[in-house]
This record gives sequence, structure tokens and C-alpha cells, in this order.
Amino acid sequence: MDAMTSPDSASDSGSDSATDSATDLVLAKRNRIRKACEMGSKVGYSCFGAAIVMFVIAFIADFPTWMVTLIIVAMIIGSVTLLPAIVFGYGVKAADAEDRGEKFGY
Repeated sequence: MDAMTSPDSASDSGSDSATDSATDLVLAKRNRIRKACEMGSKVGYSCFGAAIVMFVIAFIADFPTWMVTLIIVAMIIGSVTLLPAIVFGYGVKAADAEDRGEKFGY
């Protein structure tokens, strides 16, 4: 019997499909994390950009209290969203590089 018709080849293809299914689930989850990281980066950098613009406006307007509060809130929101986005983004990039068999170094 050749490898194509042996009874063992049927069981091997079943385990390959289970492995492929698990790999597909991992890749799908990684893709969801990547999209969340992209959104977190956009929100985080936008908040920091808005804080810079508000700082310039507040500087011209002699730093009204409400404007300073908005600047602080924008910086807090930016930090809370940007930090995990950067960390998980590097993790996704490292996992992709490892899947390709490349060394990932930052």
C-alpha cells in the first residue's frame, strides 16, 4: 500500500484539519487583537494630538481651569488606550514573525 491509501493517512488528515482549525482560530484571534491595537493607537494618538492643540489654545487664553482639565483628561485617555495598544501590537508582530520562522527583535 502506498501512503495515499494507507489507513493511517486518513487519521493523519483528520489531525491536520484539527490543527488547521486551531491555527485558524489563533490567526482569527490575533487578527482581532491587531484591529483592536490599531483602533487603540488611533484613539491614543488622537487624544495626545488634541491635548497638544488644547495646550496651545490654553496658553493663548491664559490657561482657563476647564481647558486644563480637558488637557489632563485627553492625556489620561490617550495613555490608557495607547499603552496596551503598543504592547499587544508588538506581541502580534512577534507572533507573526515567529510563524514565518523569522527572528523578531526590538
